[in-house]
Amino acid sequence: MRPREILLALFVVVTWGVNFVVIQVGLGTMPPLLLATLRFAVAALPALFLPRPAVPWPRFIFIGMVLFTGQFALLFIGMKVGMPAGLASVVIQSQAFLTGPIAALTLGERVSLRQLGGTAIAFLGLVAIALTAGGAGVTLAGLLLCLGAALCWAVGNVALRSAGKVDMFAMVTWLSIVPPLPLLALSLLFEGPHAIETAFLTMGWIGAGSVAYIAIISTNIGYGFWAYLLKLYPAAQVAPFSLLVPIAGTVSAAILLGEQFGPIRLLGMVLVFAGLIIAVFPFDRLRARHGGEAAS
Repeated sequence: MRPREILLALFVVVTWGVNFVVIQVGLGTMPPLLLATLRFAVAALPALFLPRPAVPWPRFIFIGMVLFTGQFALLFIGMKVGMPAGLASVVIQSQAFLTGPIAALTLGERVSLRQLGGTAIAFLGLVAIALTAGGAGVTLAGLLLCLGAALCWAVGNVALRSAGKVDMFAMVTWLSIVPPLPLLALSLLFEGPHAIETAFLTMGWIGAGSVAYIAIISTNIGYGFWAYLLKLYPAAQVAPFSLLVPIAGTVSAAILLGEQFGPIRLLGMVLVFAGLIIAVFPFDRLRARHGGEAAS
């Protein structure tokens, strides 16, 4: 990759990492389901100017409901009830090693021993994090909801894979039209009209800025640049950059929110991240490429 594209990939990584901090700030101004509603209502606006990807409506709606509605409803609620931003950025990456087994069950894809080993290591990390529930802003409910969000992301990944090759930016934008109405209905049901009205009257620039960042910068611009990189380079060359997102999320949460990690929780985060690298980093492709270069 050229230096310009590497810098672009790092920009996306930092943008997505800081996104968890911004979500935490936004949750201080409005209920979680309303925040998720506004995120996708704004993110869907570019669909007015983009052609819809050629994906059948039933599959399209299913992907939108799982990948966006389910994932972010659970993530935002989880962060609200007890999952700090930095820790959430690590736990949500459980999707990477949940995707493999789901793809194996539904698409017949093979799960390697390396993926199984990485998953086992990451699971030990999640157990360590679970042991710290009840202290420093973490609850068992928050952890389980974030794991549920990761599961929705993994199911959505597999469903998206079965949709064939599509323009990622157009797909993300059009998928954003699915969540607003279901999320708004859930917000009215569980958070109530009064909470929604109060949020709109009191959100101020902080709340509005949080929605703008989450929707425009993280979703529209972030996925737009990511799609651009995937068009220029093989996925195996671009995808490993996403492993830096939990690092960016953890560091930004520590700097901007003063988030601290005890030794057991830090060990759990390291194990999750190590398992993630083992499970998804393309070591085999790198070895094959270097072997080919050496032979030539």
